[in-house]
Amino acid sequence: MATLFINALIIIVTLLTLLWIISVFIKNVSIIDLFWGIGFVIINAYYFYNSGPLHLRKIILLVLVSIWGLRLTIHLCIRNLGKAEDFRYQEFRKQFGPKRYWWFSFFQVFLLQGALIMIVSLPLLGVQTQTITNELNGLDYIAVLVWLIGILFETLGDYQLSKFKKDPSNKGKVLNSGLWRYTRHPNYFGDAAVWWSFGLFSLASGGYWHILGSVLMTYLIVKVSGVALLEKTLKSKPKYEEYIKNTSSFFPWFPKK
Repeated sequence: MATLFINALIIIVTLLTLLWIISVFIKNVSIIDLFWGIGFVIINAYYFYNSGPLHLRKIILLVLVSIWGLRLTIHLCIRNLGKAEDFRYQEFRKQFGPKRYWWFSFFQVFLLQGALIMIVSLPLLGVQTQTITNELNGLDYIAVLVWLIGILFETLGDYQLSKFKKDPSNKGKVLNSGLWRYTRHPNYFGDAAVWWSFGLFSLASGGYWHILGSVLMTYLIVKVSGVALLEKTLKSKPKYEEYIKNTSSFFPWFPKK
């Protein structure tokens, strides 16, 4: 297991280094966002093909991780196409200075994301190394159900938000219909659910401590780069305070009257 993890780490660091070099030339660190989903697909595929017999649970995980990762990458490619560098990285560039940020970004953004990918992907390592039989158990079926719920919320939530933003008449308004009527962040809830499904697969295979990856992913989504960060930028919007009072922050629930 240790050898698999180290080899996967080398692959991720190599790919992120190449991506960093490209970002220096195009002066756009935002390309790192496109690697987040595909990075997990690459790691899981490496674990899958180098961890022994191709058991059914491992094949199911390969398919589900690939669908999740490729969908996310395609969505971000479409969303970011033709746009300037994300405001987060623009602020960092101003803060550290353009003459210094080109090399500082390698550690602050690229290597940091590589470390997070390796830790978050621990459930994938657990499944691919601990599965020793073709038999599935009850946790596997629950994991598939949780994954279906998660990918539905994530995909439909992203679609509804994209459609809402494309309509000029919605400028300045708050999206409070569809899935967004039941949670202020259906796409983030869906993302967390997907990763807990991978954690359940890991538990089903006997990989218990590996669910630390699912815990970290949820923490990042809720407290760091997802819900918390987005709420800070949206609170100044008209009617968002009312939306906050009436709508569940994360877990879907019926809105208050």
